[in-house]
Amino acid sequence: MKKLFFSWVMILSLHSWCSAQDLKTNISVHDPVMMKQDSLYYIFCTGNGIAMWSSADRVHWKQEKPVFDTPPKWAVDTIPGFKGHIWAPDISYYKGTYYLFYSVSAFGKNTSAIGVATNTTLHTNNAAYKWVDHGRVIQSYPGKTNWNAIDPNIATDKSGTPYMVFGSFWDGIKLVKLKKDRLSLAEDPAKIPTIASRKKNANAANPPAVDGNPADAGGNAIEAPFIYKKDKYYYLFTSIDYCCKGPKSTYKMIVGRAKKLQGPYLDKTGTPMQSGGGTLVLEGDKDWYGVGHNAVANFEGADYLVFHAYDAADRGIPKLRMEKLNWADGWPVVTK
Repeated sequence: MKKLFFSWVMILSLHSWCSAQDLKTNISVHDPVMMKQDSLYYIFCTGNGIAMWSSADRVHWKQEKPVFDTPPKWAVDTIPGFKGHIWAPDISYYKGTYYLFYSVSAFGKNTSAIGVATNTTLHTNNAAYKWVDHGRVIQSYPGKTNWNAIDPNIATDKSGTPYMVFGSFWDGIKLVKLKKDRLSLAEDPAKIPTIASRKKNANAANPPAVDGNPADAGGNAIEAPFIYKKDKYYYLFTSIDYCCKGPKSTYKMIVGRAKKLQGPYLDKTGTPMQSGGGTLVLEGDKDWYGVGHNAVANFEGADYLVFHAYDAADRGIPKLRMEKLNWADGWPVVTK
């Protein structure tokens, strides 16, 4: 998400973070996901209309035009005050089509929804390049759903069935089956399970909000799920603690694994992630105040952790980071 707890200053500053049209390094992004088509790499991230970048080498980046020229009408009609600032996209590819899931939300509330758009190419100079928006996939409602419909990620089980993992704060990380067309739900959203939470007891109330965060969200500080299949396991990465606070950010990434996509996901100690488990993958240090909202991608046979981090040398501005993932005894290890 990590937009859920942006200060308004940081939200507004996103407009300028990705403004230059020339090639840039050390770019500022939030909630990045990455996909390669042919010889080009593409990043999609939080921003007006969904920010998009391209690169031939993953070092020098060019900002492309946003995915949406104008805010999707369904989102404007759904989210009070929504003006086009779209959060936490997820990109996936299936049978000749790219699927771009995205989040729209009211700040600090679970007045939120996830939508999806499709395209047959990511190359902006291709005559076929055109994003087709399919609208709302799922929506959360204050006082009705104790979960937040943001931060989507699409994963497929061994039988080819697509699932969407999503969530931020409230009841934690949720998992829902999609129909084969990947454009709508295949099950009742009122019955979808929680697969990760900071709460050790599922029936416990959310802890109180801290650090100036909106009281409505509670303190169950977990979000930004991403499921990655490696060998015989599915790995569930999530971000915990607080993003979007510059030098005060405490964001970090944890992981659990399961033999089935549906879980249960266990950490190294055997603790289920839905009961507060999770093994640390990466946390902030003196150079980076906080790290999180990761994706995992495989390029040229190597796995990479793609995420944003708050740069201690540059006012805590979020920057793109990409670190190689090694695997030791069946667990991901960041190699810097």
